[in-house]
Amino acid sequence: MGEFGFIIKGTWEGDRNGTGLIKSDGGLNNAVSAPKEFDGPGVGSNPEELLISSANTCYMITLAAMLSNRKIQVEKLEVESEGVLGKEEGKFTFKQIIHRPIITIGSEKNVTVEKLHELAVRAEEKCFISNTLRNSLDFSVEPKIITT
Repeated sequence: MGEFGFIIKGTWEGDRNGTGLIKSDGGLNNAVSAPKEFDGPGVGSNPEELLISSANTCYMITLAAMLSNRKIQVEKLEVESEGVLGKEEGKFTFKQIIHRPIITIGSEKNVTVEKLHELAVRAEEKCFISNTLRNSLDFSVEPKIITT
C-alpha cells in the first residue's frame, strides 16, 4: 500500500479566543475554537472534541467491519465516546477514552451476547487511532447489547 497522507487546511482569525475553520479535500468543513471549558468562545468544534471524534469514528468503523466479517446482522450501532482529562504539573492532559457502544441486533441465533462483548473489546484493540494514542492514554470499552 505504501505511504500516504491526509491533509487538513486551517485558517484562524483573532487571538486565542478567535475562531477558525478547518477543511479537507475529503469533505471536512468545520468551524473551530477553544472550548468553553477552557474559557474559549465554544464556536464549532475544538481540538479535544476532534481527538475524541477520531477515536470514536475509528472504533465504530473497526467494530462494524468485525461484525460484518462475521456475518452478524446489526440493526443499529451507536457509540458514545468520552475523553477523560486530568491535570499533571499544572497542564491538562487526556487520561482515558471510554467507548460505550450500543449494539442492537435482531433475533440472531448465530451469536451470543458474550461474543458481541468480546468483539466490542477487541475492536478497540485493533483500532488504528487507538493504537496510535495507546502510549499516551488508557482505553476502555463498556458495551451494551440489545436484542429485539
